[in-house]
Amino acid sequence: MPPSKLDKNCFVNVDLDIYSKKDLKPLVDALGRGVIDLYVGRVKRTYEAHLELGWHHKRNPTSIIAGLCKLIEALPPAKRRIWNGAKLKSFDIGIEAPARGAHYWDAVSPEAVRAAARIGAQIAVTVYGPMKAAKRKGGAKSSR
Repeated sequence: MPPSKLDKNCFVNVDLDIYSKKDLKPLVDALGRGVIDLYVGRVKRTYEAHLELGWHHKRNPTSIIAGLCKLIEALPPAKRRIWNGAKLKSFDIGIEAPARGAHYWDAVSPEAVRAAARIGAQIAVTVYGPMKAAKRKGGAKSSR
């Protein structure tokens, strides 16, 4: 059996997911064009914001987490209080499962882990089933 191949195309993105008892729209507005808002609103009794970094030179978990941390650290005090008061703040690394015989590997740098810890956020990982293969077979492509 040939050795498995590294598939760097499995990395999808990093989403920043925030859950709070208070409205998150002022926080998202303060982040400005630095983020893309996938959803900002209320679900039952909880306010949610699901964001992506609006710009990044390197598409890898470390650079995206570090970029989002810099935006949070630069918030004015009133908006930072909204962030600090949120129930859950999570950097969710999205990974598509590689094709059979391949693998994906990446690491988050210690600096990015410390930056996430400084702002009180966790780092999570979501692994999606193979989306590219489903698309080739005529199935609908999943989305984050």
